[in-house]
Amino acid sequence: MDTRFQHRDPAAKGRVLTACLLLAILWPSFDVAQFNVALAMTPGNFDVFTNFLSQFFPPSVQPDFLKMVFKATLETLAMATAGIALAMAIAMPLSLIITHSLSISRLGPASGHRAAQLARYLARMVILLMRGIPEIVWALLLVRVFGLGPMSGVLAIAVTYGGMLAKVYSEILETENTRAARALLMLGSGRTAAFLYGLLPGASQELASYTVYRWECAVRASVVMGFVGAGGLGQLMDQSMKMLNGGEVSAILLVFLALVFLADSISLVIRRQLA
Repeated sequence: MDTRFQHRDPAAKGRVLTACLLLAILWPSFDVAQFNVALAMTPGNFDVFTNFLSQFFPPSVQPDFLKMVFKATLETLAMATAGIALAMAIAMPLSLIITHSLSISRLGPASGHRAAQLARYLARMVILLMRGIPEIVWALLLVRVFGLGPMSGVLAIAVTYGGMLAKVYSEILETENTRAARALLMLGSGRTAAFLYGLLPGASQELASYTVYRWECAVRASVVMGFVGAGGLGQLMDQSMKMLNGGEVSAILLVFLALVFLADSISLVIRRQLA
C-alpha cells in the first residue's frame, strides 16, 4: 500500500475551503476599509511620521505639570475601580435572573413559569442595551447630564461593564456543575441560597478572574473617556494636544503605559493566587 495516502489529513480539504472562504471575506473588507499598506509605506508619509514623533521629545517634567498628572492618574484609577464596583452590583442580580440553572420554574409545573420567562427576557434586553452601547457613547450622554468630571466616566463604565459582567457571569454559572444547586432548589431552597452554596464555590475563581480582567480594561477605558470630558488622564492629554504641547503628551503616554503595566501585573498576581 502506498504510504503517501496513509498520512493524508482527512480534514485537509475542509481546512483549505475554510481558508479560501475567510480570504474571500477578508479581502473585500480591507478594500472597504481603504486599508492600503503601500500607501502607508511611502517615503513622504514616513518623513511626516518622523517629524510628528520628534515633537514628543523630550517629555515634560515640569513640577506643576507632574502634579496635575499625578492627580489625573488617581482620578483614572478611582474611576475604573468605582465603575467596576458599581458594575458588579448591577451584574450580579441580572446574572442570577437569566441563569437557567437557578430557575425554580424549570424543575416542574409552576404557576410562575411564564412570569419567570418574561423576567429573564426583560433582563436579557436590559443587558443587551447596557453592553450594546460603547462606554464612550454612554460617557458622551452622561457628560451632558452631570457635566464634566469623573462621575460621568464612573457611570459609563458601570452601565457598559455591568451588562458585560452580567452576560459572562451567567455563562460561567451555566457551565459549572449544577447538581448541588439543583438539589438545593428541589429541597425548597431559594435562588440566593442555591447560588451561594451550590454554584458560587465552584465558579468563584473564574468569576474573580474575569472581574479583574474587566477592571484592567476599565483602566484603559477611563483614559479614553477622558477625551470627552470625563476627567482623568484622557482629559489632561486632550488639553495638552489642543495646546500642541508634545512634551506633555509624551509624559502622559508614559504614565499611561506604566498604569496599564501596573494593572496587568496586579491582575496577573490575583489570577495566580486564585489558580
